[in-house]
Amino acid sequence: MVSGPKLRRCYNEDVAYGYRVPKQFEYPDYSPEQLKNRQQQAALVCLVDAYRSVGHRATDLDPLHLQQQPSIPELNPARYGLSNMNEQFNIDGILEMSPKSGSKTASIAEIHQTLVDIYCGHVAFEFEHIPDTAERRWFADYIESTSNQSALDSDKKRRFHELLVRSETFDNFMQKKFGQVKRYGLEGMPHRGRLNILVDLLKYPPRALFHKLQGNAEFPDDLPASGDVISHISSSPSLNYGCKEDLNVTMLHNPSHLEAVNPVVSGYGRAKQMYLYDKNTDPGCALGDRLIGIQIHGDAAFTGQGVIMETLGLSNLPHFSLGGTIHVIINNQIGYTTPATNARSTLYTSDVGKLVNTPIIHVNGDYPEEVARAMRIAFEYRKLFRKDVIIDLVTFRRWGHNELDEPSFTQPQMYNIIRARESVPKVYERKMMESGIITDADAKQIHASFTKYLETELAASKDYIPKADHLKGKWSGLIMPTQTAPQPDTGVAKETLREVGEQSVLVDQTFKVHPRLVKHHIQPRLKRLAEDLAIDWATAESLAFGSLLKQGYNIRLCGQDVGRGTFSQRHAMFVCQETENVFVPLNNISITQGKIEVANSNLSELAVLGFEYGVSIQSPNVLPIWEAQFGDFNNTAQVITDTYISSGETKWLRQSGLVMLLPHGYDGAGPEHSSSRIERFLQLCNTPLDMSSNCVTQNPNMHVAIPTTPAQIFHLLRRQMIRNYRKPLIVAGPKTLLRLSAATSSLDDMAPGTSFNPILSDVLSKSAEKVTRVVFVAGKLYYDLVKAYAEQSSELTNKIAIVRLEEICPFPRDELAGELKRFPNAQEYVWCQEETMNAGAFTYVHCK
Repeated sequence: MVSGPKLRRCYNEDVAYGYRVPKQFEYPDYSPEQLKNRQQQAALVCLVDAYRSVGHRATDLDPLHLQQQPSIPELNPARYGLSNMNEQFNIDGILEMSPKSGSKTASIAEIHQTLVDIYCGHVAFEFEHIPDTAERRWFADYIESTSNQSALDSDKKRRFHELLVRSETFDNFMQKKFGQVKRYGLEGMPHRGRLNILVDLLKYPPRALFHKLQGNAEFPDDLPASGDVISHISSSPSLNYGCKEDLNVTMLHNPSHLEAVNPVVSGYGRAKQMYLYDKNTDPGCALGDRLIGIQIHGDAAFTGQGVIMETLGLSNLPHFSLGGTIHVIINNQIGYTTPATNARSTLYTSDVGKLVNTPIIHVNGDYPEEVARAMRIAFEYRKLFRKDVIIDLVTFRRWGHNELDEPSFTQPQMYNIIRARESVPKVYERKMMESGIITDADAKQIHASFTKYLETELAASKDYIPKADHLKGKWSGLIMPTQTAPQPDTGVAKETLREVGEQSVLVDQTFKVHPRLVKHHIQPRLKRLAEDLAIDWATAESLAFGSLLKQGYNIRLCGQDVGRGTFSQRHAMFVCQETENVFVPLNNISITQGKIEVANSNLSELAVLGFEYGVSIQSPNVLPIWEAQFGDFNNTAQVITDTYISSGETKWLRQSGLVMLLPHGYDGAGPEHSSSRIERFLQLCNTPLDMSSNCVTQNPNMHVAIPTTPAQIFHLLRRQMIRNYRKPLIVAGPKTLLRLSAATSSLDDMAPGTSFNPILSDVLSKSAEKVTRVVFVAGKLYYDLVKAYAEQSSELTNKIAIVRLEEICPFPRDELAGELKRFPNAQEYVWCQEETMNAGAFTYVHCK
């Protein structure tokens, strides 16, 4: 049996929750007789291998015929001494074909024509770069053995024709009724054609679309949502194709940074798979069995956007894999106005897929039946190997970047050809008529019927009242808050805290933990818990995790080195020093508990953060946490923060409970690793600037906190799940505070009746009446001020109070007002921060 290579270093992590790898597919190797025949027919083997390797270079892929066909000398049989075209060869173990004779022999002429038909038609294949022998063998055998089985029956051809006619009818209808609106019709990039797919395939009501196109909102007026442009609309229908069960399809919302949706789709799909896997009693349920991801890309974006490579880099990782995604590149041979020669350095737009050894299928978009064949091959490969596969659909863009754009300004020759030719639906329709499968009356009936339907829907759009599509299914128990929400009680019984705290470091005696961890991590934690001593940051975090797990919530902790923690503080997972087996103690609290998935990620921020956002919008019962190695690492994921985390609920009514942990603080790590750029997050917050009114309501798009005690992070993490709605939480977390003896908390601070405190009151001044200066501060700088405070004379310190702002957004106006009443003689109010004035929280809090 042929199987793939195992060359990568790995943990023995297969028993850890969330560690999921595809089931192995083995493919028979050549028999001894076949190997002997290959040795005897070496020249023929070389010819066949050449077609499998470079046959794609001689394929007719361009529907516009603008690409020059190069001469490929490797495809000439004479190159290998095969000049007698009538010479017979045994093809057993060399080529999967069915000779006319019915035997295992064929002439060079037959063999050569078969190779041309398979590898140089309107579909081309690249798979010889795959290192796995089984995959290469299967791919070659499958496409060669099924090449003469690609013909569709008449019913399927009529179905193809109907879909094509309806799609063109829809675009023409939109051009007639909404000619001055950027609609991004079907022929072209990923968001181009989205409306067509939504209406015709995903059952989005045309009246809802027309209502939106007429300048109305897609949500009820009483909801605090801005909505989005029409090319970002989504739909989640259940479709019936004659099977036992309906097919549930979810098209996610898309931002204008189109490819940023790719990791979000992957994360959403992974979370859905884990949900199905957890609830499924079938032990044979394998990765990718019940869900498949499909991503549609633009050709210029696929090579130009780094998020593509980052997302592909996640595709085969055990804590990120979906069990294979189908990637469809809509290759219109132009990016906005840029031709391929200026848009990429590779031969094909799909070449970046070779980063993860993905097979690639190129297909000429002028041939719908060949497109369907390419898709069938892709799905079959994915079904067996549970890996990504790419379809490069080579087509053209009939209009400019949008319908109001003039493309011939920059591509006159291309658009002379496009405007002189028939559309793909018209070409296919003519072929169907010529073959007698449909009549002219059939085609006109489809067009007339669909046009009438659209006209009816357009008339109905005048009275259409939008309905909200959020807070359904798993989200049905949650609310969308419209008032300032109170702090929930997030305390936990001390007995429970001790239990989960002890369990967080308990391992079997046969499991050999590193001796330094035993001495400096495990034993100190057990001692502090047993003696009711103050606990550190990592312990409080474990208590938050463990208590949530006991309540049945799941947690996904993701990021670079999160299992250990950047500063070697967390140790949510232990690695056996003898076997390198991985053990996660928090998954062994009780039988009925939830599970924590410790997902050490690759060195990516943009794709990984997008992935975790996708997890967060799939289920409210999973606490997704992304921790940056250092706070500034979020810089490279800014697109996800801007277009999803800070705005997803406002645009699309999609709540997210994602937590971003960003180590922050000026402690000698240099200008980059010191700051998480908290000012950028605060700029994205939508709280009112004027906080003077007593009637100000704060229901922010996300929360931004800078906690200074272990108890505070404990309550913040628990609050994410305990309250009855979800909001993103940005935490500018500690570095030096992780082990600072002054930055500890008692279990009493986490007991029932306690909760997160947006501010921590002054505890230094001996007499509130004597205070004349109130200093506001956030984060670890507080402890520096306390140290400096202790070094000053009592005459000075008696006049100073230091108040900590633990949560910057929503701004703790009422809590601060109550605190300031303590100091009736205060005359001076100071905001103190490490950052320069145009950075940090100053510009946000100053106007409050």
